Amino acid sequence: MLQAIDRSRFDVLPIGITRDGAFVLEDDDPDKFALRPEHLPEVVDNGTRIIWPDSVLSREVKVADATGIRSLGDVDVVFPILHGRFGEDGTVQGFLEMLDLPYVGAGLLMSAIGMDKHTTKQVLKAAGVPVVPWATLTRAELDRDRELWERRVRSLGLPVFVKPARAGSSVGVSKVSEWSELGAALETAFAEDRTVLVEQAVTGREIECGVLQGRDGAPPRVSVAGEIVISGREFYDFDAKYLDAPGIDLVCPADLHPGELAEMQRIAARAFEAVGGEGLSRVDFFYTGTEFFVNEVNTMPGFTPISMFPTCWIASGMTYPDLISELVDLARER
Repeated sequence: MLQAIDRSRFDVLPIGITRDGAFVLEDDDPDKFALRPEHLPEVVDNGTRIIWPDSVLSREVKVADATGIRSLGDVDVVFPILHGRFGEDGTVQGFLEMLDLPYVGAGLLMSAIGMDKHTTKQVLKAAGVPVVPWATLTRAELDRDRELWERRVRSLGLPVFVKPARAGSSVGVSKVSEWSELGAALETAFAEDRTVLVEQAVTGREIECGVLQGRDGAPPRVSVAGEIVISGREFYDFDAKYLDAPGIDLVCPADLHPGELAEMQRIAARAFEAVGGEGLSRVDFFYTGTEFFVNEVNTMPGFTPISMFPTCWIASGMTYPDLISELVDLARER
């Protein structure tokens, strides 16, 4: 994104968050944060500290470093590029709300709903959006009555996917093809979250599309569809999403008849509005050939050059820089 943003319109102030939660002033260097299989980028503590505005009456951001404290100027919009807990679950969004700083993407509530797969499914189901059958359990429930919960899970049939309720980028996700694999899959998911979903696997195509909030109260805008074609992996995992690992082909636009595309776009817009309808989302589907099931509404989708969200919008006629500009403009209007 640092490479693609329109520098004629925007001055960029890169701020990183370390593993210990320190906000630091980062280098405006796209290569530093390039995703490489041999080395994933990480924000390290460089000794600087970002000082946020001291009230909603100011948008001035400062930095403290070895030379003292200096102003970095006023911030117009914050563009979060964060995945997982604290980044896309409403935590950072709530922080920015308290500072009254406009930001790109979903608001606090929509982010929290989208991050929790169980809550997302409940909201979508209540809105009449088709979702895949699932069971949700906690470690405490499993420990209290393992036989009951295994019976409920087995009622879904094989195969199933086991997922942490609140984790992103397919972290902690396992496919279970034999019931002997269930215990290990649950432990992998519980290592990421105390609540776990077990979802019935759907035989069909994996279709995704991008959704953007409409301007001036207009309906959401939905991109063309992209398809994830799996040939050498069990599922679309972290390595495939971010490191361009083999065994996955992204096809965009997907081969859908006009009626199929229109139906997918209608459901995607409905799902987007059901969870909050702010900013952007990637809506993921399973398509059986006769029915679309929503698998996920991702309120902070991957934004790398190989990610499906920008790919779908580029295939819809929007350039990568224009997509970034549109998201910033939407945030400024909010």
